[in-house]
Amino acid sequence: MSFDFVGVDHIQLAAYEGCEPEARLFFGELLGWVEIPKPDNLRHRGGLWFQCGAHQVHIGVQKDFVPATKAHPAFEVRNLDDLRRHLKERNVQAVDDDAREDENVRRFYAYDPFGNRLEFLEWGSNER
Repeated sequence: MSFDFVGVDHIQLAAYEGCEPEARLFFGELLGWVEIPKPDNLRHRGGLWFQCGAHQVHIGVQKDFVPATKAHPAFEVRNLDDLRRHLKERNVQAVDDDAREDENVRRFYAYDPFGNRLEFLEWGSNER
């Protein structure tokens, strides 16, 4: 083939109109992601962009919004237990899932303020 994939540039999560204050609180303040400016020609659409490690997460406004409760992004984390504790202290429920323990990965799910499912995972000593 004459093309090849480099990787993931960004993911987009959907939310309802007016989501920006809640998105800033959850993704910016709670998770500690840095908000990055949207290009001028996209600002009128609403939503926000954040930097998460090497990737971007875009929160986009969707008309007739319905949260993604099954499809989800998975975020690799160092010190997963610290994140779980941090979320619990701020009344964000973590739902454990041990379905991949045989792969030496631990994970849990949480939901953003809009009801979208998010996975947080940490690889063990037998890294990928």
